[in-house]
Amino acid sequence: MESVKDRFLRYVKIDTESKQNVEHIPSTEKQLDLCRMLRDELTRLGAADVKMDKHGYVTASIPSSTKKAAPIVGLLAHVDTVDAVSGANVKPVLTPNYGGGDIDIGNGYTLSPIQFPELLDHLGEEIICSDGTTLLGADDKAGVAEIMTLAERLLSPNAPEHGLIRIGFTPDEEVGRGVDLFDVAAFGADFGYTVDGGTLGEINYECFNAAGAEIHFQGISTHTGSAKGRMVNASLVAMELQSLLPAFQNPACTDEYEGFFHLDKIEGCVDHAETRYILRDHDMAKFEQKKALLQGACDYLNQKYGAGTVSLQMSDTYYNMKSKVPQFVIDAAKQAIEAAGVTPYFAPIRGGTDGARLSYMGLPCPNLCTGGHNFHGRYEFISIQAMEKVTDILEALVTSFVK
Repeated sequence: MESVKDRFLRYVKIDTESKQNVEHIPSTEKQLDLCRMLRDELTRLGAADVKMDKHGYVTASIPSSTKKAAPIVGLLAHVDTVDAVSGANVKPVLTPNYGGGDIDIGNGYTLSPIQFPELLDHLGEEIICSDGTTLLGADDKAGVAEIMTLAERLLSPNAPEHGLIRIGFTPDEEVGRGVDLFDVAAFGADFGYTVDGGTLGEINYECFNAAGAEIHFQGISTHTGSAKGRMVNASLVAMELQSLLPAFQNPACTDEYEGFFHLDKIEGCVDHAETRYILRDHDMAKFEQKKALLQGACDYLNQKYGAGTVSLQMSDTYYNMKSKVPQFVIDAAKQAIEAAGVTPYFAPIRGGTDGARLSYMGLPCPNLCTGGHNFHGRYEFISIQAMEKVTDILEALVTSFVK
């Protein structure tokens, strides 16, 4: 039986970085490399109904091993990594029996408990990080490895009694399109869990309401010597728009249930400029207020500089899943974490998962921990023991529904 460690180390070496603003799914063909690997591994393990479509969605079944009543439970994770830091040529760095203090990961980078005190929660454990030149990819290849390790356990002789389990691996979660083409009806689960969270013991059933905004600024470029009363500097208008938004409602100044405006991209010159924002809030009323404020700021600038100076395209991305997740689904996760000897805790997601959208598509789907830390950056890390414990949690969870 392959360990979760060995699986994880294999998966992170496959470049699956997704790409923003691409129409087709998957947004990058290289994601299919891992999808095909997972399809073939599931087939070799003896899973049933193993399928992979042209978009990279991999689904499979672990047949029921009981005659007792049990719901159909889904377990899902995404294969892609974020494009914030390169996911190509990942070189994992292993630190066995971490004893505290700094970890020199190479290339001038240091993983330090002074900056990341959560390292000290893993004393005596084996830490995996990257060499600093890339991210690690624990988001969400740790979840993939944990689900695959569970699948092998449950497909082995003398596995614990369980009902029908559906497995799903998706592309493009990091660009917000992970379940655009996911067939919930064909998946056939009564409810599910995404394994895409962070610190060991974490359960998420609340997330942001989310919107994305693309804003184009049309300037008027003239010679600087005769610019008075004529020039409209598109880049300065873009900066002015940012100044109209609440200064402290940005990710660097907010936490817990506080929402924000995030300037994700800006580029331009005098003649034209473009910005990309994401808007987030757990509270729907405050979410709508944020969208109205951004629209109002654009309207004001068009009044000031002339109609057509600012063009806003804004659309909702996902919504808070809290109202869609039954309490018994949450309670089962809490009890499974306790059964594995871990202290559970609830935290609102300051972001989103595939599960948020799936919950509105008819598949209630809270999010569970992977055991990882510092996702989306070069200081990402995870411990082997945390991944092993998450696999134990998943086993306790799916077997708990057998009545």
